[in-house]
This record gives sequence, C-alpha cells and structure tokens, in this order.
Amino acid sequence: MDETPQRLVAKPSWLITQLAVHARRLVNDGFTAAGARGYHYRILAALHEFGPTSQARLGRRCRVDRSDIVAAVNELAEAGFVDRAPDPEHGRRNRVTLTPNGLHQLRHMDTLLDQAQDALLSPLSTNDRQTLIHLLTRVLAHHEPQ
Repeated sequence: MDETPQRLVAKPSWLITQLAVHARRLVNDGFTAAGARGYHYRILAALHEFGPTSQARLGRRCRVDRSDIVAAVNELAEAGFVDRAPDPEHGRRNRVTLTPNGLHQLRHMDTLLDQAQDALLSPLSTNDRQTLIHLLTRVLAHHEPQ
C-alpha cells in the first residue's frame, strides 16, 4: 500500500475521518446482518430511554431528517418494533411507542454495536478506550449548538 503524506497523518481531522470510515463499515455490517440500519438503532434507543414521543420530536432527538424519520419509523412499524398511533393530545401528530419486540431488537443491536466497538478499538486498552471516549466527548460538546 502506498504511504500517506505525513502532513495528513499528523492532522486529527484526517485521522478522525479515516477512522469514521472504518467505524461506519463495522457498524453497518453488524446491523445489516440483523436486517437493521443505524437509524433504527437511534430510534429504538431513544424510545427506550425517553419513552413514547411524536415522530417530529423523535427525529430531532435522534438527529434524523424529517423525511428519513418517517421512512425509518415505517420500517420499524412494519417489523413490529414500534407502534405508531395518533397522539391523543394532538390529533395531527403521530405518537411512536417501543414494542416488546422492539426492545428485543434493540438489545440484539446493542450486542452487535458492542462487537463493532470492540473490533474498532481492539488495539486500545480499557483505560485508553475510556480516555478516547472522554476526549471525543469533550471535543464534540465544544462544537455542539447550544
């Protein structure tokens, strides 16, 4: 394989971008094996942690575009992982709820995601992994909109 220019490999932005490619592939491969997508995981995780909510709020919370949240919720509803019904408090809004099958799928996806994390971070010790997570969290929080 050809060498990469030093001025690139010395830049954290380049390293993060290259690592993101590997992370995305590992996660997508795991989720694809389960017949799922990253959006599905985000939605199921948010419903489990925060409870039933509107599609619009779910999209904002999961950082999924409006048109994509509709498609993803449709897929999850067809699979029996979520229920979608009119919100009794607001007739024009849909309320999305996690089903028992959805919780089972979320737990399965948790296992797949943990395996992907282990594969991605295999060269790091537990302490190094915790340090990396801490540093990435700080940098991301700095750039998040307030």
